[in-house]
Amino acid sequence: MENKVLVETSARHVHLSEKDIEILFGKGAELHEKKALSQPGQFACEERVTLVGPKKSIPGVIILGPARPATQVEVSLTDARTLGVSAPVRESGDIEGSGACKIVGPAGEVEIECGVIAAKRHIHFTPEDAEKFGVSDKEIVSVKIDSDGRSAVFGDVVVRVSPKFAAAMHIDTDEANAACAFGQCYGEIVK
Repeated sequence: MENKVLVETSARHVHLSEKDIEILFGKGAELHEKKALSQPGQFACEERVTLVGPKKSIPGVIILGPARPATQVEVSLTDARTLGVSAPVRESGDIEGSGACKIVGPAGEVEIECGVIAAKRHIHFTPEDAEKFGVSDKEIVSVKIDSDGRSAVFGDVVVRVSPKFAAAMHIDTDEANAACAFGQCYGEIVK
């Protein structure tokens, strides 16, 4: 597995600002960790919200902690069509001019004017991992995933390098389904 990177499926989720946590869950509310994620310091929360779009709603959407400076909703393009919202393909945090939706919690609701995106497929690397793989921050690569009957090569994969990361590629549920990338799955960087 020396030249391969772990591929993880990132299902629909929400990152919330402190202000929106209080609106959705009540004054003084905090997020409660249910499960640690592969990226250091990141976690899935016990709390859930409902996403509401012009066409439909999606209940039970997971929140990822800790709180962020701005609220962001990450959905697959299939989810975006289901909700009836725009979700441009963007890197996390690049929300200016992105899609809008309503987020409903047990204590209130938040109407976000922007913040809905389909996350650009990406690889998290430490500087040491990036050097080992011969890539650099913001470099765009392709990744080949071999699977039983649906092998695929994903292009336009952005490399993100930080000492705060753990090596893993993130794709959304549409992409995972297209490549049968289930369970423990690995991809090979091909330039």
